[in-house]
Amino acid sequence: MRVGQNPAKSVERVAQPRDVTVAIVTYIPFLSGYYAQSLDVLKLSLSSLKANTPEPFDLMIFDNGSGEETSAYLQDEYAMGNIQYLVLSEKNLGKGGAWNFVFGAAPGEIIAYADSDIYFREGWLSRSLEIMDGFPNTGMVTGRPLRSKERYFSKTLEWARQTNGVRLEKGQYLSWEVFSEHSLSCGVSLEQTREWFQTSHDWEIAYGQLCAYAGAAHFQFVSKKQVLQSLLPFEMDKPMGQVRTLDEKLNEKGYLRLMTCDPLIVHMGNVVPAREDVLSQDSQGVNAQKLLWNWPPIKRTLLYFYNKIFQLYFERMRD
Repeated sequence: MRVGQNPAKSVERVAQPRDVTVAIVTYIPFLSGYYAQSLDVLKLSLSSLKANTPEPFDLMIFDNGSGEETSAYLQDEYAMGNIQYLVLSEKNLGKGGAWNFVFGAAPGEIIAYADSDIYFREGWLSRSLEIMDGFPNTGMVTGRPLRSKERYFSKTLEWARQTNGVRLEKGQYLSWEVFSEHSLSCGVSLEQTREWFQTSHDWEIAYGQLCAYAGAAHFQFVSKKQVLQSLLPFEMDKPMGQVRTLDEKLNEKGYLRLMTCDPLIVHMGNVVPAREDVLSQDSQGVNAQKLLWNWPPIKRTLLYFYNKIFQLYFERMRD
């Protein structure tokens, strides 16, 4: 039985979502080992987003089964109005499960996706939107140049070769500083990074007054919601390791995968970088600590034992 009238009936207008939803997925199960600095990395990511994004947006965070400390921090941020949409998953659904939820639920017509270890530099959103709107049939735009395998953006190259008025050039356009900044952040050794830099190349595309690089990255990108929803569902049975499915689906459907020509976002990884490094548009150099931890014998040994411990933890959490 209902007593009286619902007071909400007197409300004549409801809040409308922003055109852009910045969607971030995070997973920080505990604050030790590999994840010791991950919460601080997340905090730096969100502070850079707030400081360097003057365009209006709503922030959606999907927490993929993090521990109590991260969950409490996110709930505090939500209570203060810094997060518009907060989803706390009881268990880790994997990247595919998180994408299924986020791409399906984000209210904005444009989704700016990022993992929780991304630092946003000034101009990252405006430049990405400029490319997305200026190129036809754009599937995703990443806010920094990097190099990836051409099979994931073969349709982009095909479009560029077959379209009048498009200039496509192959060469080594990235500086060592920009290239190594990203490669080293992914845990690649300095020796391997140098080898990749010397043996790989970039594809520069000029279209009208715009310039972009061919390729993109699934850890950060801007896309239209209708494009991402056309790819659903993602069926991934592992929490990580199958994220290339997104790249493959976009390429198979003929969508362009592009990148800005300047490094407007930074992949921080699981360690908080020095403030002067991430705030500068110039890439950081290689310090002695990075060289030590990337030395193959030390890196292989530490990763072997850590992975064994984490596998045991994840199996127990899943049961």
